[in-house]
Amino acid sequence: MDLFVAPVWIFIIISYSIRIRNKRIKANPSYKYYVNGIGVKIIGAVCACFVFALWYRGGDTIGYYEQAVAISRLLFKNPAEYFDILFGGCNATNVDYFDDGTGWMPAGVCVQCYPEVFLSRLIAPLCLLSFNSFVSMTILLSWIGYSGIWKLYLLFCEKFPEIRRNLAISILFIPSVVFWGSCLLKDTVTIAALGWFTFTFYELFFKRNYKLINFIVIFVSTYLLIAIKPYIFFAILPGSLIWASYHRISIIRNKLIKFIVTPLFLFTGAYLGYFLITSFGGVLGDYSLDKIFYKAVLTQSDLASDHYGGHNFNIGTFDPSISGVLSKADVAITAALFRPFIWEVGNAMMLLSGLENSYILFLTIGLIIRLKVFGFFRFIGSDPLLLFSMLFSIFFAFSVGLTTANFGALVRLKIPCIPFYVSSLFILRHLYEKKYKRKLGF
Repeated sequence: MDLFVAPVWIFIIISYSIRIRNKRIKANPSYKYYVNGIGVKIIGAVCACFVFALWYRGGDTIGYYEQAVAISRLLFKNPAEYFDILFGGCNATNVDYFDDGTGWMPAGVCVQCYPEVFLSRLIAPLCLLSFNSFVSMTILLSWIGYSGIWKLYLLFCEKFPEIRRNLAISILFIPSVVFWGSCLLKDTVTIAALGWFTFTFYELFFKRNYKLINFIVIFVSTYLLIAIKPYIFFAILPGSLIWASYHRISIIRNKLIKFIVTPLFLFTGAYLGYFLITSFGGVLGDYSLDKIFYKAVLTQSDLASDHYGGHNFNIGTFDPSISGVLSKADVAITAALFRPFIWEVGNAMMLLSGLENSYILFLTIGLIIRLKVFGFFRFIGSDPLLLFSMLFSIFFAFSVGLTTANFGALVRLKIPCIPFYVSSLFILRHLYEKKYKRKLGF
């Protein structure tokens, strides 16, 4: 079935994408990369299928697929039970709907692991379109997820159209983001929702485009982030509010008034983000502020796990307090953004990440040297979108680096911040070259 259905879907997707590109490229030259981006996503999806099915011979993506197929088979057994599971979720009672004919949904998973079951329910309708083909389901989810990545790319291109090619590299073609963002995994959905959230946040709060569809999209994207990986939403929320506040400041022309109101606006945005995070601590679970420090300490002290191949790293010991956590900010951020270093690579899968990290590290060091430290931060503060992108990248990298002790997990968990961070570096380089009218040699 994989060999028959997958090529048909690839043909349909590419043909439709070419039509979309040809229709919109005159109005928006950014669509030059539309088909290329989808093609790379499909390649990433197919590669992911081979890796999980033939190399790992299992893993989360296989589990989600099998659970989704079991849910979809309920439609033919009992449609009422199918829709009950699809919209109501799994619990200790309705898990009895499943049998040997449908495949089993473990009761422990249903009761204790809501995000995992949520993803299986979310992708279950794709089973019908793919005839339960594992490869086709992965390609379809990757295609749907591409819409959020593409919207994020369009947003950055709208603000910095001169560097469309660089932004295409940072948002559409980063290898680790393409691979892990194209699997039957939570990451594919969350990075798409993150792109949609950022795009519609800009449409609503900056362009004041109050169409109903924008309210629906930002609600759905927020819901998906909170339901699957709530810490991503609460990582981007403070930066978004500061972004909106700083935008209001940037349009003030009077320097005295701007100087007076800047601290007020930034403090208000930061405090509102903090208030919302603390208010919704119950939704965050282990990632709430009152638990995250203890989780970080426990994670770093438990380096013996070999679930991802035993490629562990240690940022050092610290106590579960604000001062203790902040003392590890530099090593945590460095770990998330730049590790594994090329000399820490332990297998072929990690080699690609090591090469990617080496390029990002080289670009970062080059910009810091050329712009000097103070100039680096001065340029970041010169544009609201750049400030937001860098704030989210650093804050998210800090969170992931602090609570992850394994390179295999780190490579996957950090992908939401990588497009933002690399885009920020390209924007910094562009702003420098534009101001001083000189090309940097990297």
